[in-house]
Amino acid sequence: MQPVCLITGASSGIGAALAREFASHGHTLVLTARRAPELNALADAIAAKGHARPHVIAADLGQPEGVEKLVAAMQAAGLEPAILVNNAGAGLLGDAALLDRAQQLAIVDLNNRALTDLTLRCLPGVTRHKGGILNVASVAGFMPGPGMAVYHASKAFVVSFTEALHEELKVDGVKVCALCPGPVPTEFNEQAGVPHDYLPAALARPAEEVARAGYAGFIGGHRIVVPGKPNRIATLLPRLLPRGLMLAGMGWRWQKARRRG
Repeated sequence: MQPVCLITGASSGIGAALAREFASHGHTLVLTARRAPELNALADAIAAKGHARPHVIAADLGQPEGVEKLVAAMQAAGLEPAILVNNAGAGLLGDAALLDRAQQLAIVDLNNRALTDLTLRCLPGVTRHKGGILNVASVAGFMPGPGMAVYHASKAFVVSFTEALHEELKVDGVKVCALCPGPVPTEFNEQAGVPHDYLPAALARPAEEVARAGYAGFIGGHRIVVPGKPNRIATLLPRLLPRGLMLAGMGWRWQKARRRG
C-alpha cells in the first residue's frame, strides 16, 4: 500500500489551499470532495507546478455510506493514508428553531460523524506510518454561537476530539493538530448564508495564509493552531470572561444582525 496524504473537502477554499501547501512540501495527495471537475482541475494545477499529480476520488462524506465508499476506493487503488486532513465541513446561519431540521442534522453528520468515522478507520495506517491527523476546526469551537448554534457546537466537538487524540497518540509518534481559523473568504460563507459583513473583518485571513499556518503547526507538533493574532485573542476570551457574559455578547451580535435583516 502506498502511503499518502488524504485531504477531504479539497475542491475549494481552505481544503484546496491545504492541498497546494502539502503538495509544495512533496506529499503525495489524495483529494476528495463531491465535485470531481473541481478536484481534477486542482490536481492538474498542482501537477503543472511540477509536483506529483494528486489522486482524485469523488465522494460525498455527508451520506451514510460516503466514508466507507471512500476508504474502499483507496484500498482498491492501493493507497493508505499516512496523513489525514479532515477539512470537509458545513454550516448554516439562522435560529436553530427556524432552520430546517434535516439540514442541521446534516451538519452534524459531516462535521462530526464523518470526521470521526474516517479518523477511526484511518488510525491503524496513520499509526503504522507514524504520520498524523490535521482536523480543520474553527475559532467558533471555543465559544457558543447563537445564530449558528449547531455549527459552533460541531466545531467544539472537533477541538475536543483532536486534543484528546493528540494526547493519546503522541506516545506513538503520531501528530494530531486542530487548525482553528477565524473567518476565511471562501464559498463556505455563501453556502452557509453568512453575509460578507456579518463577521468582524479584523479576524479574516486568506485561505493560503491559513493553510501555511496549519501545515507549519501540524509538522511542528502543535496541538492547536489559530492563524492571526486577533483570532488567538478571541479564543482566549471564553477562558477569561464569565461564560454568561460571553454568551450574552455573542447573542447581542446575532440579534443585531437579525434586526439589520
